Amino acid sequence: MSRLTHVAHGAYAPPAPERELIAHSADGAALHVEVHGREDAPAVVLAHGWTCSTAFWAAQIRDLAADHRVIAYDQRGHGRSPASEACSTEALADDLEAVLAATLAPGEKAVLVGHSMGGMTLMAASARPRFREHAAAALLCSTGSTRLVAEARVLPLRAGRLRTRVTQAVLGSRAPLGPVTPVAKRILKYATMGPGSSPVMVEACARIVHACPRGVRHAWSAVLATLDLEHGVRELRVPTAVIAGTVDRLTPVVHARALVAALPNCVGSTELPGLGHMTPVEAPELVTARIRELVSTYTRTAGTPTAVEGAAGAEIKEGA
Repeated sequence: MSRLTHVAHGAYAPPAPERELIAHSADGAALHVEVHGREDAPAVVLAHGWTCSTAFWAAQIRDLAADHRVIAYDQRGHGRSPASEACSTEALADDLEAVLAATLAPGEKAVLVGHSMGGMTLMAASARPRFREHAAAALLCSTGSTRLVAEARVLPLRAGRLRTRVTQAVLGSRAPLGPVTPVAKRILKYATMGPGSSPVMVEACARIVHACPRGVRHAWSAVLATLDLEHGVRELRVPTAVIAGTVDRLTPVVHARALVAALPNCVGSTELPGLGHMTPVEAPELVTARIRELVSTYTRTAGTPTAVEGAAGAEIKEGA
């Protein structure tokens, strides 16, 4: 599990959940899950990306929890979820299904939101029965379905085999990231954020990313290097919106445009000028507003059963 270093104050400080629980995946992996807001409110499920944690969604949780039930979980090996030898897109899909089973009543609908590897999680699970049972709509933020390393622009090299090989070596490095120093923050900002990102945004992201264990970072980098979820995109039949930053170096906007072209039911695409890969942190109000729009358009609250009435398969812990 990570060292859980994140900012303690301000808009990007993670709010305390109403309750916490452990969801158990198909292979027994334990997943840390947080639930924020009222149990009878419309549900939103947040899946974070590679090297991040539930803390990444702090701004969205703080806003949405006022009138939504916000469910956020740590991907296996990230945050408070223990690492597992099973690292694959199938494991990502299994884990999401476990979270949905543990937090939503049978037939209850939610808007599912994924950033980066979290978006890939939605694609990986798109044909699963539990996904189709619970997904009312989806939001894909700064993500892609294939050719991640080949398209990445974190290195100032011409596109081709050399850039791909060197990029894979850098992203898959086992080297520790070390403490969050001014130099480390400059590197992270260049690689993952837009040039206009504020020091507060950079600090928040750096603390989250640097908390990810290097072994976990390496293991999941190998999955991302060979990713092919184009079939999953075609199976993502619920109304789906896409958000991307135009200067994203990890998943350049070409990925977002490919998703828009391939999705069976794309309900909008937003390209954010000058923003990088960390769109929920770089543009928190816009991302939150898009989630609210999807909830109000595609979910039903009247007569919807709550998680307390029907969720199963979870070990509940005392709320923080």
